[in-house]
Amino acid sequence: MKCAGVDARTTAGLETGATSRRVLLPVVCCERELRKLTAGNHIMKVAIQGEPGAFSHEAALKLVAGAEIVPCALSAEVFAALDAGTVDAAVIPIENSLAGSVLEHFDLLLKHNVKVVEETLVRIRHNLIAMPGVSAGEIERVLSHPVALAQCRRFLAAHPVMKAMAFYDTAGSVKQLMEAGERNVAAIASEAAAAIYGAEILERDIEDDPENYTRFFLVRRAGEAQTARELSDSEANKMSIAFTLENRPGSLVAALSALGAMGTNLTKIESRPVHGKPWEYIFYVDCQIGSSAEGTRALEALDAHCGMVKELGRYREARSA
Repeated sequence: MKCAGVDARTTAGLETGATSRRVLLPVVCCERELRKLTAGNHIMKVAIQGEPGAFSHEAALKLVAGAEIVPCALSAEVFAALDAGTVDAAVIPIENSLAGSVLEHFDLLLKHNVKVVEETLVRIRHNLIAMPGVSAGEIERVLSHPVALAQCRRFLAAHPVMKAMAFYDTAGSVKQLMEAGERNVAAIASEAAAAIYGAEILERDIEDDPENYTRFFLVRRAGEAQTARELSDSEANKMSIAFTLENRPGSLVAALSALGAMGTNLTKIESRPVHGKPWEYIFYVDCQIGSSAEGTRALEALDAHCGMVKELGRYREARSA
């Protein structure tokens, strides 16, 4: 399945049968970002993994108001589209407050010549969705992404007749049940997905924990990201870095101590195995920076202790959903 564009400059719309349905999605984006990212009346194309109505769709319109959303089946396709220049940017989930990190996306950020230029938080609200006119008592199967199903365990346990079945995407599960016309099937997805595909919400906010947030990155090709960063470098207060270490005692402590000596505050650290090199690891860290110069000094401090250091991006820290 190739990426396909969806016009979502002010709304997200999709044909469902003979009826065209449209749903308003958040377009919270400051004027400075809109001017920067749609300069010269160019409508930005933004790739996401998933179908229209996915939470990545919501995040994309929150980060880039007026964007044309380009849905892709796989995360690798998102980055391939960015590499090829068929899209201007990509929006990817990087971490969920309950499920943890999206590990594949760390690997893709390292592999590709891209930079993170912005982040945002999206409050994840799960809803039980079915065809119009269907009651909850008719539902025998519930489709959704495995993470969404896991975040609604209590609801599913309270409805043992409903058999949970993993699907590739939350919004895609709504699209599937509507296209198939299955009255005994429901999906767990966003309110926007229900509106886009003409489905009906049977129960709202069925997630186990309301403190459910996902952090999303806005990613651009490295050269274009550098230009954008120069325009707003003074506003960047967070940086993401990847680095490798020699396999010797104290190497990680020495690297982190170098950052600590500068007063740099680490907000996240993650390790991933190096492909083809068993028991060697790449470390990913997020850190707060007071200025661009501090970010540069942090990279130089790591460079003295690491075999490889790559800056994944500098950006403004997201404060609220």
